[in-house]
Amino acid sequence: MAKRIAILTARQVDTLAAGFHSDGGNLYLRVKDSGARSWVFRYKVAGAVSELGIGSKDDRSLAQARELAGRMRSALADGDNPAVLLNRRIAKVMKFEDCADEVIKNKSSGWRNAKHTAQWAATLQQYAIPTIGKKLPADVTLADVKAILLPIWTTKTETASRLRQRIEAVLDFATVHEGAHGRYNPARWKGNLDHVLPKPSKVTKRVHHAAAPYADVPRIMSALREKDFVSAYCLRFTILTAARSGEVRGALWGEIDLNAKTWTIPAHRMKAGNMQRVPLSDEAMQILLKMQEWRLGDSERVFMSDRGGLLSDVAVNKTLHSVAPDVTTHGFRSSFRMWGAEVTSYPSAILEAALAHTNPNEVEASYQRSDLFDKRRELMTAWGNYCASRGNVVALVRGAA
Repeated sequence: MAKRIAILTARQVDTLAAGFHSDGGNLYLRVKDSGARSWVFRYKVAGAVSELGIGSKDDRSLAQARELAGRMRSALADGDNPAVLLNRRIAKVMKFEDCADEVIKNKSSGWRNAKHTAQWAATLQQYAIPTIGKKLPADVTLADVKAILLPIWTTKTETASRLRQRIEAVLDFATVHEGAHGRYNPARWKGNLDHVLPKPSKVTKRVHHAAAPYADVPRIMSALREKDFVSAYCLRFTILTAARSGEVRGALWGEIDLNAKTWTIPAHRMKAGNMQRVPLSDEAMQILLKMQEWRLGDSERVFMSDRGGLLSDVAVNKTLHSVAPDVTTHGFRSSFRMWGAEVTSYPSAILEAALAHTNPNEVEASYQRSDLFDKRRELMTAWGNYCASRGNVVALVRGAA
């Protein structure tokens, strides 16, 4: 015997209490506590329940809602997405790749730099768009997401984890703005992909940047002093300031105070988003004076490429590898930190402040409001002297408590 389908009457549509009421054939009437009444088309795809709002009771009559629900059931039977029958932007043009563009455009204003925007676009373009770019978000399945993530989950775990988050964000955008999915997002981790994929922390090992032993830094600096070109000066300045490569390559003359021997990096160029004052040693000052001699007109960049733009990290790394093949530029921050811990008696707080690291202890950080600049000037002077030495005889530097 065929299952009886509940049929709403026109009077019930106007009088039913708050709740979710079936009219049969995937059509429901949702009545909110406020009294607002709207039609919902509810269906399953691959075991996952999705909902599509198809208009309020005032905009679409019971007969019209049934007629549309009938056409949507036919679309499902044909293997089509019922959302294409709705008068929505996503049904017409907003495929996954379009939603991705919208998400990037909307979020980019809140990101610190253009590099983050480029990374979002690049990972989606390389891994997700070829597979699901032309699909409507509502058509993206768990199988699609698995097909994208599984090949790189154990070999490029960090990239895969970020990619998953970005796919999830795009599908959430489609849900909120376009009604693409109901409550289910196939890229969600908790209660979904965590049952399919191992935790990122279980399949990836933290890889540190290859660093030169601090005892080898004086030799490397000596070799770099033999090279009379911008990338060598930039690399020396990076080592002497213990700064990040991007911070040095992006340095502007407006950030430099030659009289005070200070480089002030604005917050928007710092990883932690906090302004950093960097005391400059004598050799760092000599490098700046050399760059002043080479300055082209009113150019704002301290370390310019041959074409006057931003010096590339490739150029700096090429120069480094000509004198130290197996180390990285970023690794010199570790060299500096190990030197400070093993050779000097400066407290950890001063060494960490020199590296612009944030204090993970919130209580300590709330009380430590000074940037310890005067002590850091002593520290960086000692580091500059060490970099200028032969590296075989080093005296302990007395640090103030």
